[in-house]
Amino acid sequence: MVTANAPRRIPHWIDGRELASEESFEKRDPATGQVQGLVARGGKLEAEQAIAAARRAFEPWAATTAVRRGEILRAAARLLEERREEVAGIVARETGKSLRDALGETGAAIEMGYFVAGEGRRFHGKTTTSATPGKWALVTRQPRGVAALITAANTPIANVAWKAFPALLCGNAAILKASEDTPETALAFARLVHEAGAPPGVLNALQGLGEEAGAPLVASPAVDIVSFTGSCAVGRSIAETVGRRSAKVCLELGGKNPLIVADDADLEKAVAGATLAAFSNAGQRCASGSRLIVFDAVYDAFSRALIERARSLRLGPTDSDDFGPVINERQLQAMLAAVERARAAGARVLTGGHRLTDAEHAGGYYMAPTVLEGVAPHAEVSRSELFGPITCLYRVAGFDEAVRLANDTPFGLTAAIYTGNVDRAMVFLSRIQAGVAVVNGPTHGSEPHLPFGGLRDSGNGTREAGTEALDVYSDLKTIYINSDPART
Repeated sequence: MVTANAPRRIPHWIDGRELASEESFEKRDPATGQVQGLVARGGKLEAEQAIAAARRAFEPWAATTAVRRGEILRAAARLLEERREEVAGIVARETGKSLRDALGETGAAIEMGYFVAGEGRRFHGKTTTSATPGKWALVTRQPRGVAALITAANTPIANVAWKAFPALLCGNAAILKASEDTPETALAFARLVHEAGAPPGVLNALQGLGEEAGAPLVASPAVDIVSFTGSCAVGRSIAETVGRRSAKVCLELGGKNPLIVADDADLEKAVAGATLAAFSNAGQRCASGSRLIVFDAVYDAFSRALIERARSLRLGPTDSDDFGPVINERQLQAMLAAVERARAAGARVLTGGHRLTDAEHAGGYYMAPTVLEGVAPHAEVSRSELFGPITCLYRVAGFDEAVRLANDTPFGLTAAIYTGNVDRAMVFLSRIQAGVAVVNGPTHGSEPHLPFGGLRDSGNGTREAGTEALDVYSDLKTIYINSDPART
């Protein structure tokens, strides 16, 4: 008998229906550490079932006009908007973030849905000229086939929307392999798309651990594209596996994003922006501002203000809190260990660096907002993405040194500068090596109608969001039509 307090059971969604597995694993509440749900532990069998369902659904879905596919996705976005509170509640429960933040994230997913749905009416190719008389030349888009969409847990409903909406609009059938930390968000989204009119098998949600459920998707020759958001190490492994069969891979990986504060910056705005960039969403953003590069002339004033603000931040799962816990115990322990290694290597912990263990936070995965100083540019903590509320301060003499340090990273995702000098801002924009560059704003905050992605270890050059996402999930087909004017 299931009691009211029993853990929720979270199944797969395959071929338009729920599917259980023989085994399950525990999903814990990041805010309390208590068992929150029992998740279907999918493996090779369930992955093959999801692939088979997607393969059956692919051809009829691809034959549906882009306009009609867009209409179905618009209906899905509308349902998501109507049930915004319900979906945000799932996101908040699974991540430990406040309902306020979960509502904001759900709003971003809704906007992505509406934007992509509109592209069904603008599914552009091109018509061009030919050197041969009577020969017409044009280019159209065609779907790739079955798409495996592997997402992260940090902003789960937005991450799902960024992949699933464009993949489906382009005519692919898809298998959503969400993080094991946010399984119910993926299940809710897949159900909603089905309710909006997508046929069974067009979007499937596969639950499970990465090495057990995700790996079979990556390895399967029946999967035509793999889109992955996550760590560099896993991304490289996926690229190697998918590359062996010459399939397409989209990688949105990590960041170690610089935020420069110049001597002519509005310090109040710079401190506010740096605090948001470093600590909002518990620092769990690939676009997090984890390297704060500050001109010597304002370093001491900026540092004092940042530390004061960091110490004032309130942690917890409610709307009165500034941010919540990190996603799981493993992540928290990895962050704590990284801070201790940095301290042993000579870094100074200006604030934070520890787990919150008071009665209010006991059991949860709460990392105090942490600011490090005296970190070498090539130290581990300067070059590894920690994915938590940890940032490093660097003192520089001036602009040239700041830009050199900003670019001295294996990553290249986002970057920002605070300055009152338009000339300095324009030079920064031309010299910074990043996929996204910001003047007088934080390192995060990209919008659904613009491309997002990075250089080097931050990705493989693909871009999701914006119309550029259609290039990820479709192939081009060049068409020639020959006519004989003499027969008219």
